[in-house]
Amino acid sequence: MTILGIDPGTNTTGFGIITWERNKVNWVASGTIELPEKETLARKLELIYDHVVDLAHTYKPNECAIENVFYSKNVKSALKLGHARAAAMLGALHKAVHISEYSPKDMKMAVVGNGNASKEQVQYMVKMVLGITKEMSFDESDALGLAICRAQRIKAPRASVSSWKAYIKAHPDRVKVK
Repeated sequence: MTILGIDPGTNTTGFGIITWERNKVNWVASGTIELPEKETLARKLELIYDHVVDLAHTYKPNECAIENVFYSKNVKSALKLGHARAAAMLGALHKAVHISEYSPKDMKMAVVGNGNASKEQVQYMVKMVLGITKEMSFDESDALGLAICRAQRIKAPRASVSSWKAYIKAHPDRVKVK
């Protein structure tokens, strides 16, 4: 399975592509989409969309993990980030890629084991898990972290009530009922 992670932004958008096979994640590609500072917002969104379509066409991901909008004191920045997310999501949807959204806390918890981890800690763990030695930006490592988070969620989906009932029924000797 191939997973595309996207850390959206209107100045820099990070992307990371991993494969997940036999419970092992492997690094395929990663980088950033650098957007011209003096360009209009509409043109930046078009560039994000076009790059994500190209990534989806080239790497054919089955899944896409994108960072959710987090609380921001600056409403204007939050709105721009929302636009960047939408452009990236539409680019993935253009190639019929399933999209999952994760908060920065969820991603940090999945990668580092601490939802309040620093960007440096996330980057260190991403490089260790994927065996990457090259220098990378925080946007790039966050995107790879989102892809790793998605792989972990696919690997171990949250249990539902019915799955526990099925487990108890299948293994009555392992459960003590009071």
